[in-house]
Amino acid sequence: MATTAEVHPVDEIPPVRQLAAFGLQHVLAMYAGAVAVPLIVGGAMRLSPADLAYLITADLLVCGVATLIQCVGVWRFGVRLPIMQGCTFAAVSPMVLIGTTGGGLPAIYGSVIVAGLAIMLLAPVFGRLLRFFPPLVTGTVILIIGVSLLPVAGNWAAGGVGAKDFGAPRNLALAGFVLLVVLAVQRFAPPFLARVAVLTGIVVGLAVAVPFGFTDFGGVADADWVGISTPFHFGAPEFRVSAIVSMLVVALVSMTETTGDFIAVGELTGREVEPRSLADGLRADGLSTVLGGVFNTFPYTAYAQNVGLVGMTRVRSRWVVAAAGALLVLLGLLPKLGAVVAAVPAPVLGGAGLVMFGTVAASGLRTLARVDFRDNHNLTVVAVSVAVGMLPVGVPTVYAKFPDWFQTVMNSGISAGCLTAIVLNLLFNHLPARKSEEAPVQVEERV
Repeated sequence: MATTAEVHPVDEIPPVRQLAAFGLQHVLAMYAGAVAVPLIVGGAMRLSPADLAYLITADLLVCGVATLIQCVGVWRFGVRLPIMQGCTFAAVSPMVLIGTTGGGLPAIYGSVIVAGLAIMLLAPVFGRLLRFFPPLVTGTVILIIGVSLLPVAGNWAAGGVGAKDFGAPRNLALAGFVLLVVLAVQRFAPPFLARVAVLTGIVVGLAVAVPFGFTDFGGVADADWVGISTPFHFGAPEFRVSAIVSMLVVALVSMTETTGDFIAVGELTGREVEPRSLADGLRADGLSTVLGGVFNTFPYTAYAQNVGLVGMTRVRSRWVVAAAGALLVLLGLLPKLGAVVAAVPAPVLGGAGLVMFGTVAASGLRTLARVDFRDNHNLTVVAVSVAVGMLPVGVPTVYAKFPDWFQTVMNSGISAGCLTAIVLNLLFNHLPARKSEEAPVQVEERV
């Protein structure tokens, strides 16, 4: 009994039945985002339906492998926290540009492989920067992550971007129904069922959506039973300097976002992220990105979509997310199963997403509650960081006239807000104070 009590909740292994249910819940929470990147890039390059399907199954396979590496850990690879991995949206614009200006997929994959190697080399450097992430910065970053994800849930609730009936009352009604189911299960159901409130809401929402014509299972019949992604399916990688430079910028943005996600999950699970574990997690990101370039997919990063699920369900076991990784591998090898999951309507995911992403934002506020805002500039740090982070979320074209590298960094509200919080914290709390200023600033450093 004493040994059991010493096991940290992150390392606990739930029964198989719970592993499957909790893992499926994580898969459903991130599936739409996971397949969006190959759909956007492949669509912009006008790939055939068969090639698009291949990109998606390859993505799901590597998503699963990357998640297993991150959660289970292999030597110095993996943060060993409940972290889901998926393709980063920060890479979408550069990859579309590379793919449509003559480079094609081989040039994309060459730049992705180099970016992955760069991330592995830079991981220890980022690990040593962890001291610049006090609660003032981490709380701000977590708040920005949650708030910046809410429009994603809103788009899902309205029917999904590009849907013909986007914003139709019946879409929002279905999303609202799922939201109510999730809340009701959390409030009134037994403890185990309450922990799978999101999964229950999605299942009930799907059951309601079918008779009302929200679902389309046509893709299930067309999908293959078995599909295996082979290395360099679209040709040997090409290493073009311009493509590599743009992807290296993406790598820095991805590392910044991933650091914020790691810290957020560390706060939620009660296992503080240390410099070594941060470096191990980033190194796993780099390895996964290299695998992405080899197995016909894209750069990988921690998925903020699933951070809120950890906080909402209070299921902190990394083995639950490892089970989700195993399910993704299965979906990547069995395209027909992937097509079934893809048939879940966007409004159903939207109702669940509102709770999950709101939970992330609330967790950031909880962290900021530990910060002293009296007689110092900490309120300014939070205010400006949140404002800069929300600017591209509220006005997506605000940086449209800027260079591509600037847009890559600042069009992500998470990376923009994170960088702003780090710089302002250094400016106000780490640089030598003016003689007229008093000690409270130094006191805050130890908070």
